[in-house]
Amino acid sequence: RENSSENILSSANRFLLHEGRLLLAESTRLLEVYLFLFDDFLLITKIKRNKKKYGGSDTSLIPVCPSLTPELQSFIREGGFCTVLDQPIPLDRLILKNVEPV
Repeated sequence: RENSSENILSSANRFLLHEGRLLLAESTRLLEVYLFLFDDFLLITKIKRNKKKYGGSDTSLIPVCPSLTPELQSFIREGGFCTVLDQPIPLDRLILKNVEPV
């Protein structure tokens, strides 16, 4: 939701534990997502790619937060971005299961 998305990352007591790309299996397709695992919830974002790059030909000048992983920094410099796919999932409601590869 637009109004609550401003406060998602505002907690000073929240820690980012892990982040990375993943393929999410939907009913008939695979969706490339980028996960952010915090100490209290899991945030799933959808990876979007811009067809034209930000700025001119020198994308190294784009300001990127230094705390992001190199993978995410380069993705942003290439004109990509992430949008929140759904509400964050609280870790106390999350169940993980091992499944066989597709």
